[in-house]
Amino acid sequence: MSGEATGTEPGSTRLVVVGENVMDLLPTRHGPGVLRAAPGGGPANTALAAARLGTPTRLLARIGADGFGDLIRERLLTGGLDPSGLVAAEEPSALALATLGEDGSARYDFRMDDAADWRWQPGELPGTLGPGVVALHAASIALFREPGASRIEALLRREHGRGQVTVSLDPNIRADVVGDPAEARALALRHAAQAHVVKASDEDLAFLYPEYTPERAAHALAALGPALVVVTLGGDGAFALSHGVVATVPAPSVEVVDTVGAGDSFMGALLRRLDLDDRLGERPRSRLSGLTEAYLTDLLTFAVTAAAHTVTREGADPPTTADIRERLRG
Repeated sequence: MSGEATGTEPGSTRLVVVGENVMDLLPTRHGPGVLRAAPGGGPANTALAAARLGTPTRLLARIGADGFGDLIRERLLTGGLDPSGLVAAEEPSALALATLGEDGSARYDFRMDDAADWRWQPGELPGTLGPGVVALHAASIALFREPGASRIEALLRREHGRGQVTVSLDPNIRADVVGDPAEARALALRHAAQAHVVKASDEDLAFLYPEYTPERAAHALAALGPALVVVTLGGDGAFALSHGVVATVPAPSVEVVDTVGAGDSFMGALLRRLDLDDRLGERPRSRLSGLTEAYLTDLLTFAVTAAAHTVTREGADPPTTADIRERLRG
């Protein structure tokens, strides 16, 4: 692993995120066919969102050996992430061609069969997370593509079994790139059973439980073991479920530029708030016990505000604490 220096002191990391970077090729206002390359990828976006809000964060990721990889690495390092989890890979970067709907919603056409992000080799993922780490978050495409998926699953199982950190999950399922739907569904549910916190979109739940409403699907996920299940509903807001307590909040009214990175900013803000409230760390289920409707409402409000700020900007550009405070005051 690389040993590049930043302002992050050894042992100061509190959140570890594992997953991919993706180079997003985004449309511009200059007409069809004119694209802008912007580093993205759900796990990387979440790591940067949490770090921008003040939680010292390390991303475990393999960085492609091409010009896109150079841009990705620069983004992560200038974003203040602990660089010790970045692996210099020989493979190319993953690419995603984004198209935007009239409402700003993004759809992706992925180019990633040979990408570095899911080709974890033995010994590249850490044997320990290090002192001070209170949470491990895993997300998105890297959870489903081999050979790396099996190694990430083993990491989640190990940390869940240790009981020293909170394990969180955002499946962020891209149905066109996760392989056989039945196998992907079974794998995602195994992941959920190893997590204490699960954030899923209504689209994720439709994939996992096609016959269920989002509310019923959330209860089914909670029955697998997570102490907190949070569901995002796009423009309809979000709801949370914890030990039978349910809270719902609407989405703030904003002018949407695009939805790229909105769910990732939501996840980063969720983890940041849980960290601030001492809800992450050893004895994770105990720390997440007794969450009231009022607490869940405040938690969701913080997270949807982060997502709302992100959709007012082009690409995955998460807010700072000052941005969220300003929007909450407004």
